[in-house]
Amino acid sequence: MAHEIDLKNYSVRTDMVVDTFDAEVENKGITHTSVNIGDILVEDVVVTKNGEKICGKKPGVYKTITFKDITDKDNYKKVEEVVINNLKNVLKSSGIKDRDTCLIIGLGNPKSTPDSLGPKAIDNVLVTRYLYDLGEVEEGYRNTASFIPNVTGVTGIETKDLINGIVKTVKPDFLIVIDALASSSIERVNKTIQITDAGILPGSGVGNSREALNKDTYKIPVIAIGVPTIVDALTICYDTFNYMKKKFSYNIDNVDSSKLKFVDSMHQNYLDTDRELTKEEEEKILGMVGTLDDEDFKSLLLEVLSPIDYNLMVTPKEIDFVIDKLGLLIGNSINKVLHNGYNPTN
Repeated sequence: MAHEIDLKNYSVRTDMVVDTFDAEVENKGITHTSVNIGDILVEDVVVTKNGEKICGKKPGVYKTITFKDITDKDNYKKVEEVVINNLKNVLKSSGIKDRDTCLIIGLGNPKSTPDSLGPKAIDNVLVTRYLYDLGEVEEGYRNTASFIPNVTGVTGIETKDLINGIVKTVKPDFLIVIDALASSSIERVNKTIQITDAGILPGSGVGNSREALNKDTYKIPVIAIGVPTIVDALTICYDTFNYMKKKFSYNIDNVDSSKLKFVDSMHQNYLDTDRELTKEEEEKILGMVGTLDDEDFKSLLLEVLSPIDYNLMVTPKEIDFVIDKLGLLIGNSINKVLHNGYNPTN
């Protein structure tokens, strides 16, 4: 039976702090505030030592920016502006000064599209360290360097060891680390940017955790920027099941609605409904599965998918195009935050 499955060794594959807690645990080591800027949602989460025990994420400030689209010019500019403002705030709260030197690291595998966000962003980052070595640099440009360590499976060297060597040589005042993340919500994939001063645990979202890259490791501020580009099959099944319940509820609520009689079912936006199925309706429509709580339902999905190795990691079909846009957005945002004199046309 599903309720007999032991989930203690299964952890939700997510790097997003907003996926890891609910309203009931706020003020117990986690504070959460949110604001809408047009159709962009910005969530601020502060995790304390006590909060770490609840959400499993390192103490720090986490800013989560959720948007609908960046593939057109207007939306891109709106999201970029929000990212710039929030990145500035994180640098300021971390005590980073205008002339502090920076090393920007792009984690991931350049040959694997969902994992190539870091290298793509680095392609768009302005580096100036070599100019400082050559002589004076125009006012308004910070001393910056970049590095793409690739992945251990390609280099045979632990990512942290490579970064350690670069940090010892370059001696930056702070690090910015960019990486692709995983989320436990399909709504967040390619549509959320997380900025945090808590550093990053590379590979944690896909169950392949490496050593942490954070302030404790390097004794300097480590700012992590990431976007969830993958989600596991269990999450897709779980979210689809909940969407299905919302669709049934919408149909029941609007069964006599005359205005929907001429609207094709493929174009009815059932997500706007506030109505939820009652326990009796869930059991009647969905049978035994409808009686399961969230934990038991996830247990059932795990029992179905794991033995046949079908709890796959999945990414959207348009990932090639979107990852280029995200890399451009993050790279340009970093340039505009780090270099007061930055002008992309010069």
